[in-house]
Formats: sequence, C-alpha cells, structure tokens
Amino acid sequence: GNASHEETVVALESAIQEADGLISTFNSLLLIAEAETGAHRDTLEPVDLSEVIHDVADLYEPAAEDRGISLKFMAPAKVMVRGNRSLLARAAANLVENALKYSPKGGAVTVSASVDTRCHRPTFSVRDTGPGIPEGDRERVLDRFVRLERSRNTPGSGLGLSLVSAVARMHDAAIKLEDA
Repeated sequence: GNASHEETVVALESAIQEADGLISTFNSLLLIAEAETGAHRDTLEPVDLSEVIHDVADLYEPAAEDRGISLKFMAPAKVMVRGNRSLLARAAANLVENALKYSPKGGAVTVSASVDTRCHRPTFSVRDTGPGIPEGDRERVLDRFVRLERSRNTPGSGLGLSLVSAVARMHDAAIKLEDA
C-alpha cells in the first residue's frame, strides 16, 4: 500500500500498545486464578505490610505529582502479616492506581497500614478524594471485567479490584469498600 512511513509507525505503535494491554490483562487473570486456587499458599511468609505499601507509595509518587495529587503514606514501623509479598504489592499497587485514576486534580490519596487495636488484625487502606463507588455497585466492582458506566472512557480492563479481591481471599483477609 502507499501508507506513509509515519502512518505505519503509528499503526505499529498502537498494535504494540494493544498487545501490551492484552498481556497485562492476561497476567492479571492468571494471578487471579492462581490466587483463587490458593496456588501461592505455600509461598506465604512473614511480610511487613508497612514496607510493602511504602514501596508502592514511592513507586507512584511521580505519577501522583504529574496529576497534581498529593500521595501520603502513613504506617507504624512494622505491620507483620503472613503473605505473598509480590501479590500483596500488586494488590496495593492496583488500589493506588485506581485511586489516582479517579481523584480530581488537587486531590489527595492516602495509603496507610495499621493494626486494629480491638481485634489485633493488620489492615491497610487506600483512601482518595475521588467520587467513590456508589453503594449499590460495591459488591459488583469486585467481579471480573466489571467497569462502572462513568469509567468507560478511562483505560483499564476492569480486573484491578477483582485481583485485589482474589489476593485478599487468598490471605484470608476481608475487603471493604467504604466512603472515605
């Protein structure tokens, strides 16, 4: 054909981007399936949640800055859990990414870890100043490929929260979506 060199490059770039998207969707599905079957149960070891979310917060700091969002990190010195470090990091990253994606410019995202004083359970949370998820949709967004109407035009596969949910189940943890 007589497509110009530039057009060919653009077409290739978009094909590569699409392939990258598919690969990452596939990897997420794989992780979800593995987490759901408990494939990683034998990889559970003592993990410091504070450290994990500190690393994740560091990683997303530049992206937050670019968007004019302040990313805060709050955690005591150590919050130990038995877990799979890379899956926990992946789940935390998904939550932070979501929070950044839906927070308005000038907003704030707070990542925190703590140990609940009443039940002595370790918890970590990601709070943002975005619109939140309507109460009626909260159960549903944890399912695979569910994207709410208003996020149709933002990039994403709808797998972020179901991965978080699968990782939570694998760690016998509960996941709660609440109003910040």
